[in-house]
Amino acid sequence: MEKRVRFAPSPTGQVHIGNIRTAIFNWLFARHCGGKFLLRIEDTDLERSTQAAIDALLECMNWLGLDYDEKIVYQSAMRSAHIKAAEKLIAEGKAYYGRPDDNGRQPVLFRIPWNCENIPSVRNVGGAEFDLHPEASVEISNGGVDFATVSKKGSPVQTSACLAGLYNMKLIDVSGKVIFELEKQSSGVFEGKSFSFSGCSKIAFTRREVFFRDLIKGGLSKPVDGMKDLVIVRSDGSPVFHLANVCDDIEQNITHIVRGDDHVENTYRHILLYHALGVNPPEYAHLPMIVNSAGKPYSKRDGDAFVGDFREKGYLAGALFNYLALLGWSPGDDREKMTNSELIEAFTLERVKSAPAQLDLNKLLNLNGMYLAEMPLNEFITAITAFVQRLPWAVSIDSERFKQVAALMQSRTKLFTQVDAWKYFFSDDLDYDVKNLVKQLKKPENCAALEKLATEFSHTTEFSGEYIMSAITATEETFEIAHGKLLQPLRLAVTGLPGGAELDQTLLLIGAKNCAGRIKKTLEYYRTELAEQAGA
Repeated sequence: MEKRVRFAPSPTGQVHIGNIRTAIFNWLFARHCGGKFLLRIEDTDLERSTQAAIDALLECMNWLGLDYDEKIVYQSAMRSAHIKAAEKLIAEGKAYYGRPDDNGRQPVLFRIPWNCENIPSVRNVGGAEFDLHPEASVEISNGGVDFATVSKKGSPVQTSACLAGLYNMKLIDVSGKVIFELEKQSSGVFEGKSFSFSGCSKIAFTRREVFFRDLIKGGLSKPVDGMKDLVIVRSDGSPVFHLANVCDDIEQNITHIVRGDDHVENTYRHILLYHALGVNPPEYAHLPMIVNSAGKPYSKRDGDAFVGDFREKGYLAGALFNYLALLGWSPGDDREKMTNSELIEAFTLERVKSAPAQLDLNKLLNLNGMYLAEMPLNEFITAITAFVQRLPWAVSIDSERFKQVAALMQSRTKLFTQVDAWKYFFSDDLDYDVKNLVKQLKKPENCAALEKLATEFSHTTEFSGEYIMSAITATEETFEIAHGKLLQPLRLAVTGLPGGAELDQTLLLIGAKNCAGRIKKTLEYYRTELAEQAGA
């Protein structure tokens, strides 16, 4: 049978990386098994699901290469089918009208099936009971049972359950006498009859649970007494997510639902809805949550959280796709950089981890750097040019020189936005790392050595990598500076920064006379602005 999965976002603004990772896992699953990857826009929140939000979602998917099969389904267009399903459930006694609102309009509630032992996903667990607070009443109606258990401190804890959750329920008073049996009164209760009891000490019932095998988390279950009947149509006539979601999955013949584990609670109810609608439920796979370093759900407070943020900062689509595919899934070996073809070949839901997946921005940054380093130089230059054009200092830079700088810096660039740090190649207006500059220039021998190099650079007729390194070594010997210890102060004096590409290649691109002038300017800046700060 053809495997069919769907990505069903509710676009209300920017696209969160957690949502797009869900899309990636669905896409990889479908492409791996030769199935279909469908896109459904759950746009029933008309105030927030704007066209701009939908366009942003589609642009994001296109950027990441998440192509989909068949036409997009818009949930808002399926409303009549949702209402028809609700009417069918009402007609079959599987749903009922709830209490009217102030305008007399009634919601529709799905009744958790009373006789659910025939449903393959429901099983009897055995006898169970709740101790009741003696001062609280027990209210029994068509909508369920309201009662109060006893807290550790002896106070009442108000709770409720659907009728099906308290199957074979017996109410027992303080003397131990059974004062009410739900089984004997169920037909009357379902027809609208209600009961109220006080002085009860215990509820005894047969516990049943909904269970399913999750393809990632394994066996999962939930007691039916932990459920309530479910609103499926609001009093204003609009279908609720639960009904719309299940109806649309049935309509699209979805065989596997791969979604975040925040939907596990919904799944128990959806399984019962499927059976009520006469359809076997699909298989489920709930993805682990993306968390921060503290194990909390990852959000904007922790850093970039939306796909647009990463794109704006200069991450490549392939790198972000690669990283998110490995966030909670492993190919079974130590590969971290994988092409889409390799990911498709290796991907299975069985290798998705059930534990939360921690987002590591440094790991993503390094992976992006690997992708940038492997780009053909011309493609790298074209891509990074779009970012350099945003910078004030880059308005009139020489294109040939920019190509030379790009060739030198490509392997050291992890984000396109890091092009901002290339300023020193094109401008004598340096942005100094003052702390490091003071640390290096407060040593008199470093200042004297730099003065000597400035003089040599300004008079040399041969400025090559060999000449530069030879001049540095000779100057270190003259001023008894340990070998290599002059490199840092020289780099700071010429670029303003403590790090970068190979120093000789950097100085070559800047030029001898420019290097000499910058050294002199830096020494003057230090003496007039920073020496007092250094205690010199």
